[in-house]
Amino acid sequence: MRSIRARLLVLAAVWLTAALLAAFLFLSALLEDFVTDRFDAEAGALADALIASLEIESSGRIEVDDPPADPRLTLPLTGWYWQAEADGQVFARSASLLDGRLAGPGGEFTGGRGMGADGAALRVLRRELTIPDSDALIAITVTAPQQQIEESLRQIRGPLGLALIVLGLGLAAASVVQVTAGLRSLDRLGADLRQVRAGKAERLGLPDVSELRPLTTEINAALDQNATLLARSRQHLGNLAHSLKTPLAALANELPDGHAGHKLITRMDRLIGWHLRRARAASPRILGQRTPVAPVIGDIMLVLRWPMEDKGIRPLIDCPPDASFAGERQDLEEMIGNLAENAVKWGRSRLALRVTGGDGRLVIRIEDDGPGMAETDAPRALIRGARLDEQGPAGSGLGLAIVADLAALHGGELRLGRAEMGGLAAILDLPA
Repeated sequence: MRSIRARLLVLAAVWLTAALLAAFLFLSALLEDFVTDRFDAEAGALADALIASLEIESSGRIEVDDPPADPRLTLPLTGWYWQAEADGQVFARSASLLDGRLAGPGGEFTGGRGMGADGAALRVLRRELTIPDSDALIAITVTAPQQQIEESLRQIRGPLGLALIVLGLGLAAASVVQVTAGLRSLDRLGADLRQVRAGKAERLGLPDVSELRPLTTEINAALDQNATLLARSRQHLGNLAHSLKTPLAALANELPDGHAGHKLITRMDRLIGWHLRRARAASPRILGQRTPVAPVIGDIMLVLRWPMEDKGIRPLIDCPPDASFAGERQDLEEMIGNLAENAVKWGRSRLALRVTGGDGRLVIRIEDDGPGMAETDAPRALIRGARLDEQGPAGSGLGLAIVADLAALHGGELRLGRAEMGGLAAILDLPA
């Protein structure tokens, strides 16, 4: 069971069930003792009344002068019986016993078990004594019906069990509320983490429970460290690019025009550019970043304004004002900029950039009316350094591959196809 909430609820249910069952058994035992003690006390009172009514006649015969006048002792087979014996001979009995006899072991006892003439179970009390002026051993036996005792217990146990069931349901509901309220802060922390991962927040808010504050502090520290390491990594990449490209530029200036070394320098420059951009694309992202799309497109169109005017390209831009990208601005600029620049290079007079979204996704479609590419050439166009037409506009052959790498890094993809206006359609599918 992998759910903390389920574990807590199951443990609470097991504990409550065991505790309530133990309480029911314990209280039932106490009630049984109370009820049987009450019947035993009533039988004992009858036995004391019979003992007080014992008389010796002038003939020496022992009789019960004034037996108890309890109606239960007069109705036949009620289970309430009494019997008086002298040296094992019955000399008096209750009317309810008719002509029957209560048989049982000798000696005094309370709470014994017996059976009446009708086969009903009895609870038996027996007293033995002697009286003045007689040497006979007198035994007084009083019984009560066991069925009445059990019926009294059932009448008590029923409400007791119902009360404990209601109590258990109340405690179960309280446990559910307690677990839900106790884990609410953990759920809120998970929601805050999703907000950070989706780029809607940069840091976690401080929770209202002290147990989660150290965890939140550590996560925020990890986010800060991630941002610091990424900034340092990009700074190092920039320094490396400068240290490599500057000597190459100086070397190219030293070589005369037409020298074979220019091709080698151009190739090295392309490879350096590829590996540096590839390293940047593979570097960790800053979590919690969210970038509006419309301002990025506006800045890119401003940069490409003069190249588009030189070619007479009329751009068609369709971008919702609330469209956003779950990532950093420079990554989005890199992707849209490469694709838009590619469309300007190859387009003849038209360029369309449309942004749509839904279900947590952002789709950016950039089309031109240039020559486009065959469907079979699309996979090759995404290979680093590959150029499908060496006679086309100058370029390194790295743009589409870099865009594909950056899109994959953010959990998206780049697809190439045929545009409605005849040229290339580059479709970016990214997290919103």
